[in-house]
Amino acid sequence: MVTEDRQNLVEEFAQNVAAQTDAIWRGDAKTGNKHADRYIAAFKKLRALGDPGREALAVLLTHPRMDVRTTAATCLLRYKTAEARAVLEEAAKGTGLIPFWAQQALKRWEEGTWSLDPA
Repeated sequence: MVTEDRQNLVEEFAQNVAAQTDAIWRGDAKTGNKHADRYIAAFKKLRALGDPGREALAVLLTHPRMDVRTTAATCLLRYKTAEARAVLEEAAKGTGLIPFWAQQALKRWEEGTWSLDPA
C-alpha cells in the first residue's frame, strides 16, 4: 500500500473519531456507532500494515482535537508507549467524556488488560 493510502486511512480515522464525538454530543448514538465502526475499520487496516501503518497513525498524536489525539493514543499505547501515555495523561487531567476515556485507557494499560494492538 502506498503512502497516500495510509494518509487516506489516517484521515478517515480522524474524521470518523470527530464525527462520532459530535454525534455523541448531539445524543445521536446510532450515528455515533456508525462513525465508530468506520474509524475502527481504518485502524484495523492501518494495523494490518504493521509498523508503517502505526507510524502513519502516530501523526494524530498532535491533532488539534483532543478526541482524535486520545483515540489515536489509545490505539498506539503498545507501539508508542511514552508518547501515547503523555497524550492520555494530559487529557485525563480534565473533566468530561474525553478525559474519562483517557483515564479508562490508562487504567486498562496499567491493569494489563489493554488489547487494541497486541504484539
